[in-house]
Amino acid sequence: MPELPEVETVRAGLESYVIGRKITEARSFHPRAVKPSSIAPLSAIVGAKIKSVNRRGKFIWLGLDRDFTLAAHLGMSGQLLVQPSDHPAQTHLRAKIVISSRKMSSRTIDEIRFIDQRTFGWLSVEELNNGVPTSASHIAYDPFEPEFDLKQVVAKIRTKKSSIKSAILNQEVLSGIGNIYADESLWRAKIHPEIICEDLSENEIKKVISSAASVMKSAIKAGGTSFDEQYKNVNGESGYFSRSLSVYGRQGEPCSRCRAPIARIAFANRSSHFCPRCQR
Repeated sequence: MPELPEVETVRAGLESYVIGRKITEARSFHPRAVKPSSIAPLSAIVGAKIKSVNRRGKFIWLGLDRDFTLAAHLGMSGQLLVQPSDHPAQTHLRAKIVISSRKMSSRTIDEIRFIDQRTFGWLSVEELNNGVPTSASHIAYDPFEPEFDLKQVVAKIRTKKSSIKSAILNQEVLSGIGNIYADESLWRAKIHPEIICEDLSENEIKKVISSAASVMKSAIKAGGTSFDEQYKNVNGESGYFSRSLSVYGRQGEPCSRCRAPIARIAFANRSSHFCPRCQR
């Protein structure tokens, strides 16, 4: 699933292409492309001008010159691509938004395409609550937002009886972190993923969060992490941070710090990767 670095890469890519452009057509091609709770069909955004491209955690939304917004979540395999209208339709094209034409470099970009092989992602026309779409109103600030309160988040985590990995994956505690960057953050902080939050000091939890911000910042610079063909940036290119991962997906390989073999254990229908020597 795309996490904060991948979604931020998509957000920034969209921003460079679509700001100030008018939506001239909007169509969906799959019954699950538009979220059931959407307050209007996708066609409701036709005629709107795109004023901004925003993100919180893993959610993206287009700021429009309307009293509603177009929100998007990429789910497990969603992609938002910017392309010319004469580009062949992708096999898993679920929706498209046609925008006023503008020549970018050597090609004319006039469509935003939503492609989603596994159909867990969605688009949704939504009202705004304090500048945030309804679907994201319960989501906590992510570490890159000015409103993110480190002291408050640390205090909240310290009260939890869950494992530290479960806590940092909880999007209502802090948003944007998924399985990949949770493993990487905990490795950088030298904290075992199964340690109970109550057993960690304030400084240890701060180190986990600062490590998360650091690893995600590096991942954004690399264009995100791609393990397959499902995550792409808006130009259809893969990210390269997988080359810099220290533990995720590296079971049995030597830890780059201590050379102990990286371990993999079951975690909530997924896996945790960690160094059994460094992370205790």
